[in-house]
Amino acid sequence: MTSASSQKLYRMVLAALLCAVGIVIPMFMPRITVGPMSFTLASHVAIFLGMFISPAVAISVCLGTTLGFFITAPFVIALRAASHIIFATIGAFILQKNPDIIRRPASSALFNLGLAAVHGLAEAMIVTPLFLRGGMAANLTDLGFFTAVVLLVGVGTMVHSMVDYSISIVLWKPLQSVLRPATQQIAQ
Repeated sequence: MTSASSQKLYRMVLAALLCAVGIVIPMFMPRITVGPMSFTLASHVAIFLGMFISPAVAISVCLGTTLGFFITAPFVIALRAASHIIFATIGAFILQKNPDIIRRPASSALFNLGLAAVHGLAEAMIVTPLFLRGGMAANLTDLGFFTAVVLLVGVGTMVHSMVDYSISIVLWKPLQSVLRPATQQIAQ
């Protein structure tokens, strides 16, 4: 097996493991669900870790975890999970060009905020047509568009995303020392 195919296999295995983690986390972590909004602690961690590895791994993890949500969660939550491919792809390509971002606290915080804004906007856009068609719970419709979609989904997702990114950074520091040498060893 060539080093290029070993590298592809290695990344495929990492993506599969992260997909499994991303599917299992929502099954065991505490979840708060309010209409279309579901806050599950650490539910984005596998996606962020995939993003730290490569764009292909990030995209694979998004697709795998979305499939898991379509199997285990209400349709609107699964649609919101599908939107993760947007922020994860953008973030992974930025990190591919500027890997030092996550090593510098100020840059990492700004990167986190930018990704969270994209994440929140994408999820709010997914929920907007459902809200406008009246396809959401009556108690959320009564709150009005601004409260239900902009604040609860958009801003709520931003906060959730920033918390999960922070968890991912804490996990990535020890993981990268294990993953990088293994990656370099395959290339030899």
